[in-house]
Amino acid sequence: MWTKLGYLVITVLIIASCASKKRVAKKDDVLPRATTEAELLKNYELNNLDFHTFSGRAKAKLQVGEESHNATVNVRMDRDKSIWISVTALLGVEAARVLITPDSVKIMNKLRGEYIAKPFSYIYNYTNKGVSFRMLQDILVGNMTVDMLRTDQLQVATSSDDVQVIGIKDGLTFHYGVNNKNRPFTFNLIELGKNQKLETTYSDFADISGYNFPQRFTLNIEGAGDRVSADILYNKSEFNSAIETPFNVPSRYKEIK
Repeated sequence: MWTKLGYLVITVLIIASCASKKRVAKKDDVLPRATTEAELLKNYELNNLDFHTFSGRAKAKLQVGEESHNATVNVRMDRDKSIWISVTALLGVEAARVLITPDSVKIMNKLRGEYIAKPFSYIYNYTNKGVSFRMLQDILVGNMTVDMLRTDQLQVATSSDDVQVIGIKDGLTFHYGVNNKNRPFTFNLIELGKNQKLETTYSDFADISGYNFPQRFTLNIEGAGDRVSADILYNKSEFNSAIETPFNVPSRYKEIK
């Protein structure tokens, strides 16, 4: 059960939220298309989310193997500092709480009175070592990871409707599908030489206080014979407001080594 809960929570981390701090384009407002690869990459960097804090609440339907879970997920992010997540099960009972910093990963299993406190490298049990805190943060907020785009193994294919960006870096093959407003609508990540992949889509974009926010996310993760899928729908979100990220472990909790 602990392994499944940890896998479930890590899955939530990967799809928790996505937003873009840029002017919300009108339906027929197509942004000018960059003409060179360098201009494209610069546009993506400029259109990445520029925020201080994020908080949101979403309904989640998660499939872990043959088991299905419905939950409410609360997410809070203090940019470049911490990612905090609370997972609430049926009847309003909090099942798990997570706190990730650039140095550590902490998870409380509140149903069993257990917790773990690990270095950030614990994430590598679920991802490739090329996934840094910054990249995880970018995935969570729907940003294109600029460091990943800076590789000599990059291909860009443009059309009148979208742009496909494919590259290889740090043992990872990545693919972004970008719409004509410079917003990614899909992201795929595959570890070279292994049957492990992550596929995410972003949809239902809406103007949330001037943010072009994709309120719906779907995710599929496959690897080592396991498969996890998720359908996340946000019903509340807020940007750049004061947040709290409490993580106090009761003395009676048992630490899992």
